Amino acid sequence: MWRNGRRVVVGGWTLACRQFAALVTERDALKQELAEIRALRLGEVERLVELQAQCDRYLDRLTELSATIDARQQAERRCVEFYRERDIQRALLAPRDPGTPLH
Repeated sequence: MWRNGRRVVVGGWTLACRQFAALVTERDALKQELAEIRALRLGEVERLVELQAQCDRYLDRLTELSATIDARQQAERRCVEFYRERDIQRALLAPRDPGTPLH
């Protein structure tokens, strides 16, 4: 409604105060919600960093285990070679009867 070129506001100052109070309340609630979300995200980030460190430790242990397995397998191959050499030396030093066939 217009009167003399000016708008007449129904409710006036009290309505404006109530709306402002509602906006301030909503703003404060949104600030609180944002703070809670940031805290949750910070907790998640810290958890992810902890999990990454744990994964790194597991990878280090797996690398160490793999090196140990490789060393064990190499030692087993060397043992097989030594046993073969020992058998060959025993066969060479064993007394043989020239009259008996080799097979």
